[in-house]
Amino acid sequence: MKRILILSLILVIAAASLVACGRNRESATPEPVASTGDLPESAMQIASSRGLTPNDINAALKTYMPSGKWDEYYLFASGGHSGQVIVIGVPSMRILKNIAVFTPEAWQGYGYGSRESEEILNGGNVDGRKIRMGDTHHPALSETAGDYDGQYLFINDKNSARVAVIDLRDFETKQIVKDPNIISNHGSTFVTPDTEYIVQGTQYATPLGWEYAPIEEYAEKYRGVITFWAFDREKGRIDPSQSFAMEVPPYWQDLCDSGKLASDGWAFCNSFNTEMATGGIEKGNPPFEAGVSQRDMDYLHIFNWKKAAEVYKAGKTEEINGMPVISIETSVAEGLLYFAPEPKSPHGVDVTPDGKYMVVAGKLDPQVTIYAIDKIEAAIAAKQWELDPFGIPILDFDAVKHAQVELGLGPLHTQFDNKGFAYTSLFLDSAVAKWTVGGDDPASWQLVEKTPVQYNIGHLSAAEGDTVSPDGGYLVALNKWAVDRFAPVGPLLPQNEQLIDISGEHMQVLYDMPMGVGEPHYAQMIKADKIQAWNSYPEVGWDPLTQSKSPHATMLGEERIERNGNQVEVFMTSVRSHLTPEHVELKKGDHVVWHITNVETAQDAVHGFQLGGYNISLSIEPGETVSFEIDADQDGTYAYYCTEFCSALHLEMMGYMLIEP
Repeated sequence: MKRILILSLILVIAAASLVACGRNRESATPEPVASTGDLPESAMQIASSRGLTPNDINAALKTYMPSGKWDEYYLFASGGHSGQVIVIGVPSMRILKNIAVFTPEAWQGYGYGSRESEEILNGGNVDGRKIRMGDTHHPALSETAGDYDGQYLFINDKNSARVAVIDLRDFETKQIVKDPNIISNHGSTFVTPDTEYIVQGTQYATPLGWEYAPIEEYAEKYRGVITFWAFDREKGRIDPSQSFAMEVPPYWQDLCDSGKLASDGWAFCNSFNTEMATGGIEKGNPPFEAGVSQRDMDYLHIFNWKKAAEVYKAGKTEEINGMPVISIETSVAEGLLYFAPEPKSPHGVDVTPDGKYMVVAGKLDPQVTIYAIDKIEAAIAAKQWELDPFGIPILDFDAVKHAQVELGLGPLHTQFDNKGFAYTSLFLDSAVAKWTVGGDDPASWQLVEKTPVQYNIGHLSAAEGDTVSPDGGYLVALNKWAVDRFAPVGPLLPQNEQLIDISGEHMQVLYDMPMGVGEPHYAQMIKADKIQAWNSYPEVGWDPLTQSKSPHATMLGEERIERNGNQVEVFMTSVRSHLTPEHVELKKGDHVVWHITNVETAQDAVHGFQLGGYNISLSIEPGETVSFEIDADQDGTYAYYCTEFCSALHLEMMGYMLIEP
C-alpha cells in the first residue's frame, strides 16, 4: 500500500504542478516538476499516518493553492440570513470576502455611521420602516450576449422583496430598490441576456401593495407580481422610472430564468400552489404542505418580456403604489403570458446554453421535464390551449414537452458544462445526477451517472454553467445539511459546500467547505480574469457611491474644522501613521459632519476609523473619502482611532474628540 501511495503521490504532484503553473496568472511558463528525489520523506509519512488514499491525495492537490497563486474562478454565493454575498475562490474554496449588502457590517464600515452606506440601506426601507436584515438568495452576474461580463452583481432579499446592485470594480453595494407591491420574493434575481432587465418574482401571493384582505377572498384579492427592473449600465444603477411589473394569479411563483439565443425575448418562471390552498390548520383545514401538493401539475409561466416592454412603453399599464403594472387582462389580450403544465411542485427552471430547451425539475417527481421553445411557439401560434380560471392560456402539455429523464428523488436545479452534459441536484437522494443534453430525438436525453454529496443538496453551480458558453471543469454542490462532516460546534451547524471535479469521465468530490456565516442558497461561478477589480480608487478623494471624486475630498495640508454656529464640519485625512486633526474640540449640542480622506493609493493601505460611544465604524480604502454625522449630545472626552493595523505605529494613530459642557 505504501508503494502505491508513494507512486501516486509522485505522479499526482507532477500533474498538479503542471496544471497549477499553467493556471497561475503570474507565471507564463511552468515551473520544474518535482522528481522522485525531490519528494521529502515527511510527505510519505504524512500520507501513511493519516491513512490517505491516492484519491485523497489527488483531490487535495487539485484544490491546493500555494501562497501568492490566484484562483481560476470566483464563486459568488448568497449569504442567506447574513444578508450578505460571500466571495469564494475556486478551486481553493477559500473565502475571499463577504460583501455587505442588506445587513450592517462593521469591518467594511457599512451601516455604522457612514452617510454613503446609510443612503444605500435606506433605499431598502419598507413603508417608512427601517430594515437592517436580509435573506439573500439568488446572485446574478451581469451578462452581455448571454455571457458573464464581470461588471455587476445583483442579489435579492427574500424577506422584504428587495434587489441590490453590486459594482465589481470595488465589490461594494451601490443601490437597493424595493418594489412597493411585493412582500416577499424568491425567484430573483435573474438577468436578461444583455442585462436590459433584472427579473424579480413574488413567492407568496398577497393583496398587492401590502393591503389587507381576508384569506377567504384569496382568489379574488390575492395576486403575484413579476417585476422587470430596468438596468442603466452607464450609470450602474437600476432605473425605477423605466421599470414595470406584470400581474400574475395567486399561484406561488418560484424560480425564473431568461431565454437566450433561440429563446431570446422569453422569460420562464416556475410556480406551485396552483391549488390556491390557503392553509389554516388551526381551523381544521389541510396544512399548507398538504394543500399545495395535491395536483399532479403546476404551471410554468412563460413571458414574452420584449413584447411586454413594448406594452409598458405604450402606456398600457395601471399604476399601483407608484409602480406601472400590466394587468392579467392586458397580458392575455397582448399575448404576453402563457402557461405550460409542469410536473408536481417544480422548483427550478433552467435554459440550455443554446436556448432551445427549458429544463424543469419537480420536487415531488423523479424526472426532469424538457420543453422546447420551437414547440412552445408553435403551440401558441396554433392556439393549442385551454384557459385557466383567470383567462390565461394553458398550452397543451404533450404539444410543448420534448423529453423527460428519470434522475432520482427530489430533483431541484440544473447546470450545464461544455461537453453536452447537464447536472441536476437531487435533494432527497443527496446526489448530483449527470445526464446528456440530447437533440431532436427524445431518447437521446439520458442519465449518465450519479455521485453522492453530503447532504440534501439544494442549488449547484458549475463554472459559467448557466450561460451560452459553459466552461465545465468544476461544480459546487450547495448542501443544506452537514450532519457529521465537521467538528461539533453546537446545535447550529454550518452548511457544506462541496467542490466536484467534472472535467473527467466521472465526477469526483474534491473538497468539503463548511460555511458557518449564513445559508449559501445559490451561487454563480465566473472566470477570474473577467473581473477587473480596482486595487485603489482612481484618484484621492473618491466617493464609491457616486463613483466620482467627492466634493468633500481633503488633501494633505487642507485639514480643517469649520464652525457655523452649532454646525461643525471636520475635514480629516488619514495616512500612515496619523489622523489629522488629532484634536476635534466641540461644544455640547453641536451637530457635526465629519469627512475623512485616505490620501494613500498603495494597494491594501486601508485605514479604519472608530469613535467610541457613537456606534461609528468606518473602512476607508486607498483613495476613498467617507462622511458621517453625529450630534454631540453628551459632554465628555472620546477617543477615535484607526482600526486597521497599517504600520508599526498603528496604535499611535488616534486622536481625541473633546465635547465641552
